[in-house]
Amino acid sequence: MRKFISFGWPDAGWALFCVFYGLSVHAKPPAPGTAKDSLPTSISMAFKQANVPLNALSVIVVPVQSASDVVQAPARLSHRANVDMNPASVMKLITTSAGLSMLGPDFTWRNRVFIDGPVKDGVLYGNLYVKGSGDPKLVVERMQSLIDEVLQKGLRDIRGDIILDGSVFELPARNPASFDDEPLRPYNVAPQGLLLNFNAMLFKFTPDTTRGEARIDSEPPLRNVQWSTSVPLSHVPCQDWRSQLKADFSNADHVRFTGAYPSACGEQKWPVAYVQPHTFASRMVQALWLQAGGQLSGQVRDGLTPQRASLWHEAPSLPLSEIVADINKFSNNVMAQQLFLTLSSQQGRGNFEASRASVLQWWRHNLSDQKLPILENGSGLSREERSSAQALAALLQLGANSPYANALQNSLSIAGVDGTVSRLRDRLPNSAAIGRARLKSGSLRDVASLAGYVDGLSGQRYVFVVIVNHPNANAARPALDKLLEWTVADQKKS
Repeated sequence: MRKFISFGWPDAGWALFCVFYGLSVHAKPPAPGTAKDSLPTSISMAFKQANVPLNALSVIVVPVQSASDVVQAPARLSHRANVDMNPASVMKLITTSAGLSMLGPDFTWRNRVFIDGPVKDGVLYGNLYVKGSGDPKLVVERMQSLIDEVLQKGLRDIRGDIILDGSVFELPARNPASFDDEPLRPYNVAPQGLLLNFNAMLFKFTPDTTRGEARIDSEPPLRNVQWSTSVPLSHVPCQDWRSQLKADFSNADHVRFTGAYPSACGEQKWPVAYVQPHTFASRMVQALWLQAGGQLSGQVRDGLTPQRASLWHEAPSLPLSEIVADINKFSNNVMAQQLFLTLSSQQGRGNFEASRASVLQWWRHNLSDQKLPILENGSGLSREERSSAQALAALLQLGANSPYANALQNSLSIAGVDGTVSRLRDRLPNSAAIGRARLKSGSLRDVASLAGYVDGLSGQRYVFVVIVNHPNANAARPALDKLLEWTVADQKKS
């Protein structure tokens, strides 16, 4: 089980009253002209060493305040904070905040199974329908559980088809190679109304030195898909081990590894998006159904659930608070898009256009004094999405004074401890920032970003946002570390 450290949040007073009774609450932007208008010399030098000009940088550091504070504290640091930038995966803070606010941390998706015929002595004389709800985390273990529950209710033999219904979302056709020509990277998996196991296979490599080979295991089971079950060991250093395997994923029915695996790597896992995404769910469901002891006379195929079908079983998803933790801590793009689409599916078939309108309407209501973000799919996996550091800071201030504050803060990675910012400990093992910041990171070609909450040594908590848009953005990570440490090393309160 994942463990979280609760940040807690200040008494929101009037803000909570407004939220509970449907009144408008607006996060306050940093007071203009009150922040430092230049970066500390050490920070400027760090970006200079990374060959990143300061006009490619946007920063704001401002104390967290309760909504009842009458006097607004000035920003501790602000540099080009109102400039629209591409924040990469930090955009997930907008999607997850809107989701927690609009749906509530306890919201669950409903995964339902219908039948259109009678069941006698464990035999269904008709079709069984699995109707997707947009559940972002219907992974193999949970799908196995759903199937087991269907069987336990007395249905073991289907004298018809299993029909998979993903019509909860209305989605355009998408080429998985369109973003960066890497169609097999799991971060490029497209959303689906019935998304199973992120449409990805997970290969596990376990060295056996006595046999001179690495055993290869894979999940989930997929109908008519085979893979190499072992590969010779090599004694080269554990560097770029994936390319050394010489994998061939081009055949939807057979995955091959024709190279070798370095024994020095120990056990490793490799997630790969399935090469034929439109058949993944049907292959997985049929394999799991037969594996569980079920019988099927027909096929597994896509289709719609007829109105005459009756509900046989319902299995709720994990609560939204847990889903949001996966989205933010591990920067899961397809889960973020599933949530984004869910925001419009509450009023009809979910689609990107309607979800953009829904989030912008929420933004206008709660952050009316901030510039609207530019949204595409809500995950940050986009060259088009934009927001400013100042607007994101206001979003985080709003979140700190909201009923969903704990769910949002607990979803962020703890610096140097877990999630996407765990490597701070490797880079700076003695950093004072370790354990003192909860952050969402972002990374794309030409983009590096961090945003979240930072606890200063004085006990003051800050909203922290930094975005770099430049070809050398990836080289700026040490500078972002230095800025984070500068934020932690504040002066004691008087």
